Amino acid sequence: MRRIERHASFGGWQDVYEIDSTALGVPTRVGVYLPPQAAHGRCPVLYWLSGLTCSEQNFIAKAGAQRHAAEHGLILVAPDTSPRGEGVADADGYDIGIGAGFYVDAIQAPWRQHYRMHEYVVHELPAWVEGTFAANDARGISGHSMGGHGALVIALRNPGRYRSVSAFSPIVAPSKVPWGAKVFAAYLGSDRASWNEWDACALAGTAVERLPLLVDQGLDDEFLDSQLQPERLRAACEATGHPLHLRLRPGYDHSYYFIASFMGEHVAHHAAALS
Repeated sequence: MRRIERHASFGGWQDVYEIDSTALGVPTRVGVYLPPQAAHGRCPVLYWLSGLTCSEQNFIAKAGAQRHAAEHGLILVAPDTSPRGEGVADADGYDIGIGAGFYVDAIQAPWRQHYRMHEYVVHELPAWVEGTFAANDARGISGHSMGGHGALVIALRNPGRYRSVSAFSPIVAPSKVPWGAKVFAAYLGSDRASWNEWDACALAGTAVERLPLLVDQGLDDEFLDSQLQPERLRAACEATGHPLHLRLRPGYDHSYYFIASFMGEHVAHHAAALS
């Protein structure tokens, strides 16, 4: 563990660490915000999963989440979006390879050696956080776009592990849209039936835990119709009675301006569940 950044923020500390990941097989960076309450006792943790092309830096610099986390006493943990470094497989295009881990565990060569983001986020990262900082085992998870997909899928696949989940502009049906189909074919293989294990719409129909889903979607998002398609998630949840609060926001796009506008509401949503 190597701390490579530290910044005072709203009475707490915004740090960035580099840790040696067994799941990913390479060192990886993660942003950790410790609110002032962490100096006096253990705090719940909100995990944030970023989208395509991002690293840990996008969220910690642009979302404005530290202010809200300090108010509610939440630790924020923002991992990178993929493994990086020498020997890590990559490909042409922003939507596959480095920066595009999609929060799945790849089973196809050459991706399977390092692209095990689900294992890393669900098991290895919380074990490190809870063993290193003043963190308890009350966990929430959120994310944006590819990371919104990751948050929904991880919460639905791991009942009892998270007390809350939310997403901004998530890819809700990756097996049905170009971004997901491209990556799933590469990482998971040609068996489309197996892709349902990583698809929020499919998982909502089989989930054994009815954890409420909070989703915000901008109606001026340039990817709304081609890649995101939130109505698919509404239909899947209505068909099975899975609780969903889908908020469609006129005028908002896919950017961090959108995320920052409603981050306070999302942090409050998680704080209510995690307390």
